[in-house]
Amino acid sequence: MNNTTALVLNGSPQQEGQNGNSGNESIKVDLINIKKAALILRAVNHKLRQQILKQIDESGKITVTELYVKLRLEQSVASQHLAILRKAGFVKTTRDGKYIYYSVNTEKLIELNRIVEELLN
Repeated sequence: MNNTTALVLNGSPQQEGQNGNSGNESIKVDLINIKKAALILRAVNHKLRQQILKQIDESGKITVTELYVKLRLEQSVASQHLAILRKAGFVKTTRDGKYIYYSVNTEKLIELNRIVEELLN
């Protein structure tokens, strides 16, 4: 099994009738996309990053300096967590002169919430 591409499982007779698989069909799982999705979920499943998102949301937009002062963090810690949130797509950046402002990407959070609800139901 090559875990960098796909996991292919044969349908089992137990699945027959429950989901329409005849037992001969394959189920392909893209493990690369699963790893990417796990990183995105991990980005918001962290108490400090949740606090950062809340602070950004309350402020509308905020610089890293304002953020680490308000949350009483080291600048490097705030920057590392913002980078994780930015890479996952949960925060957006805009430049105004020499300042970079962070804002919440509400569309991405709405999409995440929809997908999680779908997985849980």
